[in-house]
Amino acid sequence: MSRWVVALIPELGAFSANFLTGLGLNSALALVGLAVKQRWLTSSGLLHAWILGIALWSTLGWRGWALCVLYLICGSLVTKVKQSEKEALGIAEKRGGARGPENVWGSAAALHVLLTGYVASLATKLSDTFASEIGKAYGKRTFLITNLKPVPPGTEGAISLEGTLAGVVGSVIIALAGVGMRFVAWKAVPVVLVAAFLATNVESLLGASLQNDRHPWATNEFINFLNTLIGSLLGIGMVLALRLSAPA
Repeated sequence: MSRWVVALIPELGAFSANFLTGLGLNSALALVGLAVKQRWLTSSGLLHAWILGIALWSTLGWRGWALCVLYLICGSLVTKVKQSEKEALGIAEKRGGARGPENVWGSAAALHVLLTGYVASLATKLSDTFASEIGKAYGKRTFLITNLKPVPPGTEGAISLEGTLAGVVGSVIIALAGVGMRFVAWKAVPVVLVAAFLATNVESLLGASLQNDRHPWATNEFINFLNTLIGSLLGIGMVLALRLSAPA
C-alpha cells in the first residue's frame, strides 16, 4: 500500500466520524424543527439547511457549523425588529423573514486563506442583514447611495447612518466569533471588517443600479449572492496581498 494511501486513512476516519456526528445532530435538529413547527426556515430552507449543516460539520467541524448557525440566529432575530411596522410599509422581508434555500446557500491557497473567505462571507451577510433591518426600523434619514438623494426607508440601494453602524456591528460579531473559533487571527479581523463593509456597500450600489424593471434578473436573491461572494473574495484577496499568516 502506497504511503499516501496510508496517510489518508486517518483523515478518512476523521471525516467519517465528523460526517456521522453531523448527520445525527442536524437530523435531530431538523426533526425538532418540524415537530415545533419552527418559522425561521421554510420547509425547503430547512431541508437545505440540513444538507449544509452536515457538509459544514463534516469539513469544518463544529466551529464552522457554529459560525453559520450564529449568522442564522442573529440574522433571524434582527429581521424581527419592528417587523409589524415594516410589514405595514411593505418593506419587510418576504415570508415573515423565514429563510429559504437561496438564503441558506447565499451564506457557503492555504486553508487559513479560504477560512478567512468563509468568515468574511458570513460577516458580509450578517452586516447586510443588520444594515437593512435596522436601517428600515430606525433609520431617520435614508439616502440613495448613487446620488445621496433622500429616499423612503426600504428603497433598493438606500443607506442610513443607523443602518451602516448596525452593519458594522453585525460584521464585528462574526469576525470576533471567527477569532474565538480559531478560523482567523486577530490581525485578520480588520480584513474581515473591511471586506464586509465594502461588499455591503457594493450590494447597495448594485441594488440601486440594477434592481428595476429593466433588469428582472437582478433579484434580491441574486444580488445577495453577489454580495456574499464579493465579501469572500475581498477577504481572500486582502489576506493574500497582506500575506497574513494563520492563527497561532
